[in-house]
Amino acid sequence: MSSVGGDSALPSNLRIPTNLIDVPRTKRALPLNADLPVLRRCEEDIAAHLTPKQALVESLASRDFKPVGLVDLHPDVFAVQARIDILHEVETWQRNFKRISYAKTKVRSEVRGGGRKPWNQKGSGRARHGSIRSPIWRGGGVVHGPRGPTSYYYMLPMKVRVQGLKIALSSKFTQDYLRIVDNLDIPTPDPQYLVDLAAHRHWGDSVLIVDVGEEFPENITQATANLKKISVIPAVGINVHSMLKHETLVLTLEAVKFLEKKLLWHDLRYSPIYPFKLPYTDLP
Repeated sequence: MSSVGGDSALPSNLRIPTNLIDVPRTKRALPLNADLPVLRRCEEDIAAHLTPKQALVESLASRDFKPVGLVDLHPDVFAVQARIDILHEVETWQRNFKRISYAKTKVRSEVRGGGRKPWNQKGSGRARHGSIRSPIWRGGGVVHGPRGPTSYYYMLPMKVRVQGLKIALSSKFTQDYLRIVDNLDIPTPDPQYLVDLAAHRHWGDSVLIVDVGEEFPENITQATANLKKISVIPAVGINVHSMLKHETLVLTLEAVKFLEKKLLWHDLRYSPIYPFKLPYTDLP
């Protein structure tokens, strides 16, 4: 009786090489005795039965991991209940709402030829036909085929899209794939510095860096220009698809403040955004 539970039971050609096995991930615990300052408190109100979540704040100034402080994260943004159905719904919407299918087939009136009756109606012994471009003929028109361009646009409710962002952020935080940094200042524009930093801190195969504003520091912009697995986007463009596509999410302190303010505003607003009517004064 053989067992397949261990690696020894597998043939050598089916075993994973040791150099491809990553170090097992263990969730980092907050230091208990370290005297780390809290660099940012939650500015939005927190319900009485909830407590803010704390995370370590890192620095990109060196490859070594050295926390510079703590940050309080709002539980209504970074600690919501996981809903895989909402994540799937938002992801499907992101893939389809800009999709346009250009597939198009010709009907019998658009196919070239077929204007003459192929043979007489009676007397030849063959089946009666009026055109060689009939859908039952080879090379004829297509019945009920795609008539592109076809738009697959539809819009999810704003509440569902906001909840999808909260669930994605909470999932990254719960699985310890969320990193908070003080800023994006790095000492060199060399791309290898970021690659080595991500490998040294076990950030995984792909990293998404988010900061507020459209202009980023010059060094981080040059370092990520030609990297396929490390991307930098502004906080206003963060979305569920990008967060699920990348393994590790890196937020700056300003990005955390921006996301909490924007996402929590939807929990407190009373007037609907759509239909949009000017002047609209309930925007954050």
